[in-house]
Amino acid sequence: MSNKAFISFLTIYLSLQSFSWAQESFVYKTADTSQLYMEVYSPPSIDTSKAYPAIIFFFGGGWIGGSKNQFKPHAQYFSERGMVCFLVDYRVKNIHQTSPYESLMDAKSAIRYVRKNAEALHIDTTKIIAAGGSAGGHLAAATALIPGFNDPKDDLNISSIPNALVLFNPVIDNGPGGYGYERIGDQYKAFSPLHNIKKGAPPTIFFLGTKDKLIPVETAEYYQVVYEKVGSRCELYLYEGEAHGFFNYAQFDNYKDTILKTDQFLQSLGYLEEGPKVEIK
Repeated sequence: MSNKAFISFLTIYLSLQSFSWAQESFVYKTADTSQLYMEVYSPPSIDTSKAYPAIIFFFGGGWIGGSKNQFKPHAQYFSERGMVCFLVDYRVKNIHQTSPYESLMDAKSAIRYVRKNAEALHIDTTKIIAAGGSAGGHLAAATALIPGFNDPKDDLNISSIPNALVLFNPVIDNGPGGYGYERIGDQYKAFSPLHNIKKGAPPTIFFLGTKDKLIPVETAEYYQVVYEKVGSRCELYLYEGEAHGFFNYAQFDNYKDTILKTDQFLQSLGYLEEGPKVEIK
């Protein structure tokens, strides 16, 4: 089924349904011979006359591996809270023999796809959040801050810049001494979020463990300082004694706490209403 045919089907399907259609999966991009998928989690009893905030999740794995299922619990929770959630595949080294640059191209393509098809997907294009962990956190931040690394096949008239960011121990510094420098080299000046913070940067919530061996606390604190210097909002939450990946579902208490803080952050932006409360499970 072509993307155009799928969207037509999707519009008809949603108009007939009154329940969540979680885990519908479709191709959002073909890169070389690789088909890249996204899964969609919609609110229960979706009202097709409304436009909902959207959150797009990018998994971690050093741009080398990983699975979009990493953020499945997050998507289930936030869809119940009234958001349309997307779990996105992107090209990684172990599967596609690609570099971090292609990963970023795909992340930008995913946001453009959601924006382009916002009407069929019932998305409010002014309330699109990019989220991710580790290298996926880099991709989320980079879609907002990095102007380059666009797929030449993309329609560049469609913005790939999200309206807000949710970052879980994100790789924000790719410069000397930062994560990925050995793969990025001198390109870090154009690729590293920390080196490209500018006025208008989207409001951000940032979670980090104090024992993270990949992202120093000092780097996160400096990121927050620079963000605030350009007049943007960056809420930084440090988790004492926690290591990289502390926020994943397997560490349920941390997962629950970061979910609740994210919920409150999105309420403060007007993306979510206060309650009804959803059980975190």
